[in-house]
Amino acid sequence: MDFYFLQSVQVNFTIGEYLTFNNGVKTPIFGFGTYRIQPRITEGAVVEALKAGYRLIDTAQAYSNEAEVGNAINKSGIKREDIFLTTKAQTSGYRETKNGIDESLIHAQQDYFDLMIIHWPMSDSLGTYQALEEAYQVGKLRSIGLSNFNHDQVNEIMNNFDTKPVVDQIETSVFKQQKKMHKYLIENNIVHESWSPLGEGMKALFNDPTLLSLAEKYNKTVPQIALHFLVQENIMTIPGSTNPLHMKDNLDIFDFEFTAEEMETLRGLDQKRGIGGWPASMDQELDY
Repeated sequence: MDFYFLQSVQVNFTIGEYLTFNNGVKTPIFGFGTYRIQPRITEGAVVEALKAGYRLIDTAQAYSNEAEVGNAINKSGIKREDIFLTTKAQTSGYRETKNGIDESLIHAQQDYFDLMIIHWPMSDSLGTYQALEEAYQVGKLRSIGLSNFNHDQVNEIMNNFDTKPVVDQIETSVFKQQKKMHKYLIENNIVHESWSPLGEGMKALFNDPTLLSLAEKYNKTVPQIALHFLVQENIMTIPGSTNPLHMKDNLDIFDFEFTAEEMETLRGLDQKRGIGGWPASMDQELDY
């Protein structure tokens, strides 16, 4: 597979809202996550997501579905530069990660990824990030970042490399808002990205009186209210679903805006809890 430098790539998205990373790369703020989607149905799910209008697709080495995501993208008829593709490295250390990047590109049948992040802190995260930085410098990756890193771990990366991470993807929902990390990331010009934005279907979220009241006011569903809150906080958000109706509903959140008072009310719903305390190193960020 041919790799090439991509500074001239122009991204031309047609829907949704966008963020600009600290390296100047533009990304949709809202995308489609493929976590827990079995490989045998991933291609079909991503095809449906692209048909619904998603232009950000998130996968990972650990999901074992990079090939299926790549198949869907390649068969979609959509220009590659109009799709923002994220994957995650689960390797530790320079050599393993360097090889893993190339393997992921081959699996996904792509010349580049728009974003590659370290999936979680490793025993040799510095070596892993070095491999990402080198791949970024030669154009295999348009952006690089982190996932599940607390602020001390992010600082360690920034103190050892010239290339600042563009994003930190951490568990975030209306019930686990990560206010301490959110403030830190904003101050350091790093995008806050959410995984598990709906708390993996947490019943309390779907039955919350405040969310239900706002859903009635704006003629939206509770998931749409919860997702829009994150987007209005400028948090990059990637819900997943295998149901085409849910895919479309999740995306239909850009035609209304909460008042400042409503945003404060929603911020008050933070319970500092989510689907679990993983990784344990993130627990230090809940002391606010």
